[in-house]
Amino acid sequence: MRVGILCGGGPAPGINSVISAATIEARNSGWEVVGILDGFQHLIEGDGSQTLPLSIGDVSRIHQTGGSILFTSRANPTVRDESAVDPDWRLHNALAALTELKIDALVTVGGDDTSFGAAQLAKTARASGSSLRVAHVPKTIDNDLPLPAGMPTFGFQTARHVGTALVSNLMTDAMTTKRWYFVVAMGRSAGHLALGIAKAAGATVAVIGEEFAPGEVRLSHVADILETSLLKRIAHGRPFGVAIIAEGLSLRFSQQDLLEVAPDVERDEYGNVRLAEVHLHRVVADVVAKRLKDRGRKTSIVAKNIGYELRCAPPIPFDIAYTRDLGYGAVEYLRRAAEEGGDDPGAMITIQEDHMVPLPFDALTDPATGRTRVRQVELDSNSYRVAREYMIRLEPEDLSDPLRLDPIAAAANVTPEEFRSRFGYLVQG
Repeated sequence: MRVGILCGGGPAPGINSVISAATIEARNSGWEVVGILDGFQHLIEGDGSQTLPLSIGDVSRIHQTGGSILFTSRANPTVRDESAVDPDWRLHNALAALTELKIDALVTVGGDDTSFGAAQLAKTARASGSSLRVAHVPKTIDNDLPLPAGMPTFGFQTARHVGTALVSNLMTDAMTTKRWYFVVAMGRSAGHLALGIAKAAGATVAVIGEEFAPGEVRLSHVADILETSLLKRIAHGRPFGVAIIAEGLSLRFSQQDLLEVAPDVERDEYGNVRLAEVHLHRVVADVVAKRLKDRGRKTSIVAKNIGYELRCAPPIPFDIAYTRDLGYGAVEYLRRAAEEGGDDPGAMITIQEDHMVPLPFDALTDPATGRTRVRQVELDSNSYRVAREYMIRLEPEDLSDPLRLDPIAAAANVTPEEFRSRFGYLVQG
């Protein structure tokens, strides 16, 4: 057997540990191992030359390191080219390159996009008569893949650990200098990382997309939540803190809101704002700072973005142990499949109650959309309730109790009635 290993999507702590565990187990099984560089990038060009032979000696100590020795890319083999004679030429090129490399089995490491690419490659291989089998190891620091039994995606725990240390330092700086930090944390579709960092670091407040009703989220609504948190802290004689904001909120803002606060942001040919170019931390910080200035409050708000600092951090012991199980499990699955035969072209590898459990590629797919389902923060969970209890946010009692309302309204430089009328909607329902 000759097994290939490739990595796709954004980095996550633990990738090298997967590579290490899969290589060692494959080598101990008498297999050859080939590392494929830069994800699917060269394969979809039909180029199988960008590889790296892997031995146990090459990988024996990489499990404690961040990044990926095989690099990674977001090249997508499933993009169809309707203008071409073969719209699926990328998939067919990738399969041809793997065949030329004499790859019998493939381990892919990546998120939902890489998972989809791996699944489509496996189906293409089966349809063409190839015996190639694929084992996919899911990863993302966003923790938004709905893995069974509530298991986190690998890399999340390390990202939260590193992010917590950074925010803890900012909390101390905020207290020392009497200022605020508005920190945006990665999480395109879910707020697990932002909430996890905020909860562990004891941040003042966190705002995530799940707490809003479906549909568009107004920038003013987010600003209201943060402004009232600041005003409440001022009323308590503590004019400082750290707010954590999930980056995915920017994907739910209306274009009108974004254009008002970022008129020079890059647009595509249709005039739509490129959300990736919006610096959410600066946008929200500027809006709230201006509001407080208009209220006669001189407040320093520093905008920060943490994400890239987390993705290639050395994995903590949890993620090392977890990814060793996953890498071993990928080879175990491929070995069983080779011995037993059958029509199964591949699977996603999960760990459930300390056992390797392969899942069909479509097990995490939403039938309505054809895309991977998103695991979001559950607002009725005990974990979220506890996190929410320790935040400094406007509460119903702040508006109903004059002893609480009067100092907050004074901090806002308005009457209690004006404050209740302006911000009462935040605590309704």
